[in-house]
Amino acid sequence: MPDDPHPIPSPESAPPDRTETSDRSLPRNVEAEELLLGTLLHNDRAFEYVEQLRGSHFYVPVHGRIFEAARGLIQQGRRADAVTLKPQFARDRALADVDDYLERLVHGAMPPEAARQYGEIILDLAQRRSLMEIGSRIEYNASDVREERSASAQIEDAEQQLFEISEHGKGPGGPQPFVSGLTDAIRAAEAAYQLGGKLSGVTSGLSELDDLLGGFHRSDLIILAGRPGMGKTALATDFARVASRPESFIPWEDGGGKQKGIVAVFSLEMAATQLANRILSAETSISSESIRRGAINDRDLTKLIDVSKDLEELRLFIDDTPAISIPQLRTRARRLMRTEHGLRLIVVDYLQLMTATRNQNSRVNEISEISQGLKSIAMELNVPVVALSQLSRQVEGRDDKRPQLQDLRDSGSIEQDADVVLFIYREHYYLRQQEPQRRDDEDEAKFRSRYDRWRARLEKTLNLAQIYVSKQRHGRQGVADVRFDPRFTRFSDLHDPDQ
Repeated sequence: MPDDPHPIPSPESAPPDRTETSDRSLPRNVEAEELLLGTLLHNDRAFEYVEQLRGSHFYVPVHGRIFEAARGLIQQGRRADAVTLKPQFARDRALADVDDYLERLVHGAMPPEAARQYGEIILDLAQRRSLMEIGSRIEYNASDVREERSASAQIEDAEQQLFEISEHGKGPGGPQPFVSGLTDAIRAAEAAYQLGGKLSGVTSGLSELDDLLGGFHRSDLIILAGRPGMGKTALATDFARVASRPESFIPWEDGGGKQKGIVAVFSLEMAATQLANRILSAETSISSESIRRGAINDRDLTKLIDVSKDLEELRLFIDDTPAISIPQLRTRARRLMRTEHGLRLIVVDYLQLMTATRNQNSRVNEISEISQGLKSIAMELNVPVVALSQLSRQVEGRDDKRPQLQDLRDSGSIEQDADVVLFIYREHYYLRQQEPQRRDDEDEAKFRSRYDRWRARLEKTLNLAQIYVSKQRHGRQGVADVRFDPRFTRFSDLHDPDQ
């Protein structure tokens, strides 16, 4: 069989309006395109096998237009055949004899099931052409010394383009038999049973929180929200620090083997050095301010050096690129997954500092795009994603400063996209700002009594924090009481004897 057969005379057998694409070295199979279209027009049940195809996948442009016209009719619940398609091509100059051409396509029809193989051929060849186009673009940009984008930026662009080709080739997931999901559910239950019904995901390092969540689970988007000063970054850094310890790796809850890979932190607010400083402070109990200013003694310096050697074992990577976008984050996460034998946790600090890829008509829509993108990454990479989020200022206007889900609702679709929503709250932070002042109509005894109650409450809440589990798609709500030490920006269990 010739390489590029034309069994059906076509008014557009060679693709016009192309420059590079007219090169006969480009991979294509015009016969497969013709047979697929004929099969589809003869029996539109064939569309069930090629739902992932688009007109742009066809080498011959008119074939792509015919496919798109047929797809549009079928998705409207209408029949797609030579008769119903004819009106759509009445003014198409490339199909001057549309009746004859469509009939000839139908004449070559095969059984509907054959469409699957033709579709796979067409999609594979379309991807090959895209690869060639990307390769040409890479070569052109790399050889142009006037190109302002650095080599590393060009590499990242190329990775994103390759990822898009790969994803577009997968097509929609489509329905799967119930037994498939049932099998996965039983496997997950067995794995959880083997763990004694305790931790089944990535540990948070906090016992009460782990009891509520069972750890951070794969494909989940976990939103950690709070007002400024609550310790969001400190808590997220602790999550990453603990999760990246080799000894914290346990089997996954779905029976997928022992956890492996690395923890990736995308820090849009703090530099990698600042995060490393915080981790050193948490591990050594030397304040981060003292470390940063060099206000330490010989003993402290020795301790820092010794602990830093242990910290080299952490499976932790930090990316402090500011204003990163979802496509950039996805590309870098996929690269880490490939080169570091997997990902076990992604932390993003914080969501509102990310850049939307499309010009939206409002910031709310941009935030929705970002939160939806993070959920998509969690599912694509099958890894838990912890994303920090700001809360609206309306919290400050209430007497009760405890965060509520409604405080997220002005932030796009964050609440809807999240599998878990955590709020961090420290009463002590607000009490410090509410030191009682003597009222004009208040005697000294009453004022002193009120002041003493305030001071007692201030001292009682000094190192206390609450983490509210306000949403959990697959579990219960609750509150985890934890200890917070602001000197070392460290969270720990309330009754941890080592703290």
